[in-house]
Amino acid sequence: MRQKSFCFRSAVMSIFLVMAATSVVAAQAAPSQSADQSLAQSVQELRQQVEELRAAVAEIRSEASQYRAESDQLRKELENMRAAAPAAPSVNAEPSAATASVDQRLSSVEESTQVVQNELRTQYQTKVESASKYRVRLSGLVLFNLFGNSGSVDNIDVPTWAAPSSSYGATSSFGATLRQSELGLEVFGPTIRGARTSGQVQFDFGGGFPAGALDGVNTGIVRLRTASVRMDWQNTSIVAGQDNLFISPNSPTSFASLLTPSFGYSGNLWAWTPQIRLEHRMAFRSDQDFIVQAGILDNITGDLSNGSHRQPQAGESTGSPAYALRTGWMGTLNGNPAGIGVSGYFSPQHWGPGWNVNGWAIGTDWRVPIARQVELSGEIYRGRAVGGIGGGIGQSVIFGGTPADPYFFFRPVNSVGGWSQLKFIATARLEFNGVFGMDNPFAADLHAFGSPIGPYGTVLAANRSQMANIIFRPRSDLLLSAEYRHLRTTQLLGFNTADQVNLMMGVLF
Repeated sequence: MRQKSFCFRSAVMSIFLVMAATSVVAAQAAPSQSADQSLAQSVQELRQQVEELRAAVAEIRSEASQYRAESDQLRKELENMRAAAPAAPSVNAEPSAATASVDQRLSSVEESTQVVQNELRTQYQTKVESASKYRVRLSGLVLFNLFGNSGSVDNIDVPTWAAPSSSYGATSSFGATLRQSELGLEVFGPTIRGARTSGQVQFDFGGGFPAGALDGVNTGIVRLRTASVRMDWQNTSIVAGQDNLFISPNSPTSFASLLTPSFGYSGNLWAWTPQIRLEHRMAFRSDQDFIVQAGILDNITGDLSNGSHRQPQAGESTGSPAYALRTGWMGTLNGNPAGIGVSGYFSPQHWGPGWNVNGWAIGTDWRVPIARQVELSGEIYRGRAVGGIGGGIGQSVIFGGTPADPYFFFRPVNSVGGWSQLKFIATARLEFNGVFGMDNPFAADLHAFGSPIGPYGTVLAANRSQMANIIFRPRSDLLLSAEYRHLRTTQLLGFNTADQVNLMMGVLF
């Protein structure tokens, strides 16, 4: 019985260690800006571990019931032995060996049963209840940003390019916001024909501000970021929903820019767009995979939305989706995740009677741990009419006159851009990041007309960003960060610069 109790305790302790490791990894997962392939692989492994843990907990419940029954039986035996035993010669007499043995066994069983019951009670307390029988997980980030800008920008709390001047003619600004906080839900569904099903939805508060509300900038409207359903087999996955742009899986590390992924419109292609894609992984070795991703996407071109009534954009007007393909390698170098990929994108577009253009982009992305504590990551692209996914500083085409004029002309914008980040991981809780990025539309396209018109009212000729930050995590669920960012945006005539200092505090749950 002592051996069974010791084995039972060892099993319980092993399960506790697995649960603790799973909790730490889950708490460190921030809703992120963009999807990272190595993170997706880790999540899949964790899901499998959780399923194994659930089976282990069920087994513990069964064992706990058996130990309760054994405990009741031992109590009865002890009572019978005490009733049948002769009167003790003195109050200080030692108990018999049989009685002591039964007492030890009873104490061991009661202790083990109590441990299991406490753990099961904890599991019930942390479970998010849903209308279905399937498990739901709540996660998110409460993020406070305190920022100051020198120079005018397009958006004072999450700037992407330097503007000529603000609406008040000011050249500096100061403010704070919590609208970059995020909220997410995950549901883990049944296994269907060998595929694990799951779904997720993620929100932030970047959907604009209440019209006419006093100080409405402090009451950001809830906005849908991503929502998708997955079916995951061992080596193949199907994803349907609004998700990250899978041909651009990396983004610079920053908690100062979550409403728009960091360095969006400075070389980082991005979009949260409806899509359906197929992923297939081929294992080279136990720690290396080759992945192929292919899908169709909503054919967005960067047009501004107009109220609640949706009109087709130039890409959607063709009656055709956009197409995307990425192939890549994933593995480990110097004990850290690594990867490199090559991708392509094709977007047919219709801008007016007889004015059709084929938008496209090719690119490559990388994540290379050049040492155990140093990582180099980034991407580079070359494209045409890809403003819908952040290329060309969001400019797919430029116009030679007012678009309402049936005799105006347009020209698709060719562009090239990219970014690169150097990360230094000083300790498990402290890291430093430095990033440079740029997006450069071709001058031949921008100067094709005497007075070109772009989607911003002015034509942007180049956008460059530099950033340095420090991120400290005193606990797995608490983060502190400070960041400096410099923007330089060129127009057809002259350029503008701006700087931002951002201090952040966040709690992950």
